[in-house]
Amino acid sequence: MSDRGVSTLPETPDNQQERPSDRPILRSLGLGLITGAADDDCSAIGTYAAAGAKLGLSFLWTAPVTFPMMFAVDYLSGKLGQVTGQGLFAVVRERYPGWVLYPALLGVLIGNVFEAGADIGGMAAALNVLVPIPFVWLVIGMTVAILVLQIFGSYTLIRNVFRWLALSLLAYVGAAFLARPELFDTLKGTLIPTIQLNKDFLSLVVAVIGTTLSAYLYTWQSNEEVEEKIARGRTSVSQRRGTSDRALRHTRRDIVLGMFFSNLIMYFIILATAATLHKAGKTDIATAAEAAQALRPLAGDAAGILFALGVVAVGFLAVPVMTGGAAYDVSQALGWKSTLSARPNEAKGFYTAILVFTALALGVNLIGLNPMKVLVWSGIVQGFSTPPLMLLILLLTNDRKVMGHRVNSIGINLLGIVTLLAIFGATLGLVVSLLLW
Repeated sequence: MSDRGVSTLPETPDNQQERPSDRPILRSLGLGLITGAADDDCSAIGTYAAAGAKLGLSFLWTAPVTFPMMFAVDYLSGKLGQVTGQGLFAVVRERYPGWVLYPALLGVLIGNVFEAGADIGGMAAALNVLVPIPFVWLVIGMTVAILVLQIFGSYTLIRNVFRWLALSLLAYVGAAFLARPELFDTLKGTLIPTIQLNKDFLSLVVAVIGTTLSAYLYTWQSNEEVEEKIARGRTSVSQRRGTSDRALRHTRRDIVLGMFFSNLIMYFIILATAATLHKAGKTDIATAAEAAQALRPLAGDAAGILFALGVVAVGFLAVPVMTGGAAYDVSQALGWKSTLSARPNEAKGFYTAILVFTALALGVNLIGLNPMKVLVWSGIVQGFSTPPLMLLILLLTNDRKVMGHRVNSIGINLLGIVTLLAIFGATLGLVVSLLLW
């Protein structure tokens, strides 16, 4: 069978059992963990910190509410990659015309580059809290380190480095405990939703939904699933196409754990800043670096240092996910070879795209753009691009010509539709906030 095109049925039989070496135990704590940690990038940390500082413990309930939506997006993306053996934009390219493909691609690329740029700036600002090195040199140094890892590291090395970087987010659990929040108020804020019909509350709800369901989350998991198959020697699409029940169970467990981890970190960031900054009346926090600086006198140097180090470490994970994800997407849309398992001379277009998108993200900081304004622009672009992306994923994973008999169940479809409505609602909220406020 040709590698071009999508088969009507997966080629891997249901009863085919993958070898134990194909799915090591650590795999169940791997890909979903990386995607989930990348979702808690520097801009997300800033958003959660701002929410905790502004609204306090009463905002904690948003963490468990967003968890099932995060799972829906990531699971459907991963399932698509497993069954088709291709990334999201490769499948979109084969199933839909250019007028659908290219606008969706453009929105993702702009959102990824802007957010990566803001994250690089956020990393430098957070590190600057700890070490007195000029901002420009920090930005350049971290960007070069990220590029070296992406271009010269193998996929397996990158995956393993990302796993360890993901664990750095546990710093926020420590920061929250050092803040010593009140137990009763914490439980109340977690279990009882508090809704306020005012600008601050509505804008932060929109921001949280937007940042937990960012555009790169929609594609990265499918690309990771493909990379895992390539790493096991399945270099052609026909070899990668299809999956087993066992593999899908692994994916579900992996993504549940990864998204739970991501959501838990969101919860503890809100908790740490609510119990300290909000309580002390410091409600106007705009960035993660500001939160780290403000925490030091209130919760002690240890809490502030942990907060700042978490920002830097997760940035080294999230920025490559954004710029590399953008490179995957454009390469798949144009039919180029796209895999981190290939050497740069074997996938020149893909690695050139990584270089270009990383350089653009660096440029956002070097030309003096305000990181917060960049995040607003990114949020606007992603607000309009993510609902169509979610709709495309739902349509593709219910298309028997793409998925065969592995189309979605009623349950996951309902969860996907609720997620789509929430994303669309966040977009409307963004528009209303821009027009009225």
